[in-house]
Amino acid sequence: MATFGTLSSRLTETFKNLRTKGKLSPADIDGTVREIRRALLEADVSLNVVKAFTGAVRERALGDEVNRALNPAQQVVQIVNEELVAILGGNQRRLQFAKKPPTVIMLAGLQGAGKTTLAGKLAKYLAKDKHTPLLVACDLQRPNAVTQLEVVAKNAGVAVFSPEPGNGVGDPVKVAKASIKYAIDKQHDIVIIDTAGRLGVDAELMKQASDIRKATNPDEVLFVIDAMTGQDAVATALAFQEGVDFTGVVLSKLDGDARGGAALSVVSETHRPILFASTGENLDDFEPFYPDRMASRILDLGDILTLIEQAQEAFDEDEAAKVAQKFATDTFTLEDFLSQMQQLRNMGSIKKMMSMLPGAGAMKAQLDNFDEREIVRTEAIIQSMTIAERRTPKLLNGSRRLRIAKGSGMSVTEVNALVNRFEQAAKMMKTVAKGGVPQIPGMGPIPGAGYGGKGKVPLKKKGSKSGNPAKRAAENAALASGVPLGGAAAGGSGSGFGLGSAAGGATVATGAKAPPTAEELSALQKMLGRG
Repeated sequence: MATFGTLSSRLTETFKNLRTKGKLSPADIDGTVREIRRALLEADVSLNVVKAFTGAVRERALGDEVNRALNPAQQVVQIVNEELVAILGGNQRRLQFAKKPPTVIMLAGLQGAGKTTLAGKLAKYLAKDKHTPLLVACDLQRPNAVTQLEVVAKNAGVAVFSPEPGNGVGDPVKVAKASIKYAIDKQHDIVIIDTAGRLGVDAELMKQASDIRKATNPDEVLFVIDAMTGQDAVATALAFQEGVDFTGVVLSKLDGDARGGAALSVVSETHRPILFASTGENLDDFEPFYPDRMASRILDLGDILTLIEQAQEAFDEDEAAKVAQKFATDTFTLEDFLSQMQQLRNMGSIKKMMSMLPGAGAMKAQLDNFDEREIVRTEAIIQSMTIAERRTPKLLNGSRRLRIAKGSGMSVTEVNALVNRFEQAAKMMKTVAKGGVPQIPGMGPIPGAGYGGKGKVPLKKKGSKSGNPAKRAAENAALASGVPLGGAAAGGSGSGFGLGSAAGGATVATGAKAPPTAEELSALQKMLGRG
């Protein structure tokens, strides 16, 4: 998430310096803790939280658990990760539902924190779990707040209770009380009350919020805070805790570009958990808050679990099984490709998904330059094709491609590039579907993979190019014995992928002749003048 971008890059850079050290001295640890302190303060984390956090990290890092560690640098990263999880709340807490419906959820916070939009996001999120939420318009002060909530409710596909016009007209406490009876009559099992906010904490705001709480006795009071708020976040949260006593926190605008220290401060200072996070402008950009996953994102360790959950929600399992079968039988078409692209779009922002991958921080420039509209352009090209062309790409001759380019507003070159990418992807997925390993452009063939399981890679015959006849004969003899010119045995560890030595190029990993004996190697060295 962009909010923690600066903090994440600073911490990642700090840990990078530790990886070159085999053993950490107290001076190394002190230097690391000092850098962590600076990074947290720059991210607007509360001073009290920074002191407690760095103190705990230093104490554990100087302890036996690092001294006994196989990799001290990794152990320090693990300590920081665990302490981050702790200050973010430890374990994830879910909403507490009433034993007897309706469950009443009250939203509180300053004006501009995003309460109204968040009410719609929360309602839509709960509706996906077969709940029947009701939004209640109790913000009768802000101009057009009632109208905004009605629009949000319509977009979320949920009901709204708004008996008063707002704009300064109506009693929010009466509306809140009436909404409970209305929810029971209309069989809504959840009531979400959107309350008024102010530009700053004042007595009138707190009294109104407190009166609504007393009148409705909510099961949850959620304090909505703008994640881009700086040091004021803690003071505001403490004021609301004293005046309304909220039960949980919701972070809004977590996709912003600010430093995000509020999220790391509020939990520690108020001892109230963060339940949800709003991660974008769309109503679907809303997710439960997991302290361990957020800590992993901050440390650029990725968030694969959330990515998997989003994929499971967006992709149809039966459809995926059909597509896998089409890959295996070589019947995957551009029509199927379009369907997969559309399901991918349903998962949300591609940038956001890629940012959840481990090490995404190192690809920040590429992610920033990634054009989300590329998928839209691809869809336009495929949708400009006839059904026959989508199902049989071989029909796409020059005149057809020209027509498709004009129809989609693209160039013929872009149409050609799409067709080529599709053909390459189909070939790779066919290999995977049959249990092989595809040859990825830019990488050499993988020994024993994708060649019928025989364990051999077809190689071109290579000979010595030496100008010395004796040396050339000796090197050719060495090649015949299965020894590459670089000197590494076939299938040795000259490469991280077991592809032979870097000097000798790829060699046969299995099924090669037995390596020469020590005597043969000694004779070979003498012939080459290396003895």
